[in-house]
Amino acid sequence: MKRIINIISNKNYHSRNTTVKLKQKFENKGFIVSETYSHNAELNICVGGDGGFLRAVHRNKFPTIPFIGINTGHLGFFQEILPENIDDFITKYINKDYKVEEMTLVKAEIVTNQKSYFLTGVNEIVIKGIKSKVVHLEIFIDENHLERFSGDGIIISTPSGSTAYNFSSGGSIVYPSIESLQITPLAPINSKAFRSLLNSAIIPGDLVILVKPELRYENSLLVVNDGMEFKYNNIKRIELKMSENKIYKLNFSKDTYWNNLKSKFL
Repeated sequence: MKRIINIISNKNYHSRNTTVKLKQKFENKGFIVSETYSHNAELNICVGGDGGFLRAVHRNKFPTIPFIGINTGHLGFFQEILPENIDDFITKYINKDYKVEEMTLVKAEIVTNQKSYFLTGVNEIVIKGIKSKVVHLEIFIDENHLERFSGDGIIISTPSGSTAYNFSSGGSIVYPSIESLQITPLAPINSKAFRSLLNSAIIPGDLVILVKPELRYENSLLVVNDGMEFKYNNIKRIELKMSENKIYKLNFSKDTYWNNLKSKFL
């Protein structure tokens, strides 16, 4: 039976050079490296930084084929393998010395006057004002009113995304195996006129987060999905919840998550 590998790379010199070496080494072990993205592959190898990993997931529509990352970029939280450790990675992969981890995704339904739109995010979905305008949002958790938020916006992050924009904005780090979503405020206003929560809230993954803009702000919202901006007219509400779909990632060490945390933040 043919064993097919996908290698997804960005176009910088270091990544292309690493891709050539990877391809040669896998082919020497009897694997087939597909020239185009193959849905029959057993593994996706993403060469680049964390941005490249996110683009690979979105462009290939959240495949169920597991991912592993080779870090040739500046940020490599998802990209845990260094180019100099490729031989060790291949040996461990062939010997099945790894675990397959599930990554929780966040899904949003944006309901407008005309129709509904759907987005899925790996790290986070952000609801904020266009051109940094202040927005006023009514936020509900499973139909229970949480707050009337006033400020720059809110981040709805996954556990994997808790170390990204969420953490930079004062949110908490959540271990990836905990099925949850996190609401983190962006520049909340807290005054005599406005009372917004100042800290993040971690929500069980089976609950629905409902966001309703005030009528005068329904055309002033920007929805940002893993860094990609979307503008919708006449937004009535946005429903966010944990997606039924997941993506999968290889983990070659039980200590990888904490080692990555230390290397990124300490």
